[in-house]
Amino acid sequence: MKKWRPESVLDLYNLFLASVLLAAPWLFALTNPAGKIDLWASGAAIAAISLAATVAFASWEEWANLLLGLWLVVSPWILGFADTRAVHFSIGLGIVVAYLALLELWLVYEATHFDQDTPPAAPEQH
Repeated sequence: MKKWRPESVLDLYNLFLASVLLAAPWLFALTNPAGKIDLWASGAAIAAISLAATVAFASWEEWANLLLGLWLVVSPWILGFADTRAVHFSIGLGIVVAYLALLELWLVYEATHFDQDTPPAAPEQH
């Protein structure tokens, strides 16, 4: 297991959102079968990926969470539950999951490509 990264808190937020996705059909009495299955499957996938990213980070995990978040946004129309209450959970939580994945990808990119500890080079004098 690697040492704790400050960005790992975003994976914990995604893990919380995944638990909300998993519990939403029961908590909010969602009845649409396609919506329930989509929320359960997406929640389980996001939970597994976020847990794996917390333990051993790899950038593909954040790309996968980004795709799952985008899937949650468009799935109500693809699976045909756009006129139910499940659409609100799917779109709202999908946007937040995608945002957190993008934020973590940006923070990791910034940390590896822009080293803040290195002072700028002095200009050459001729």
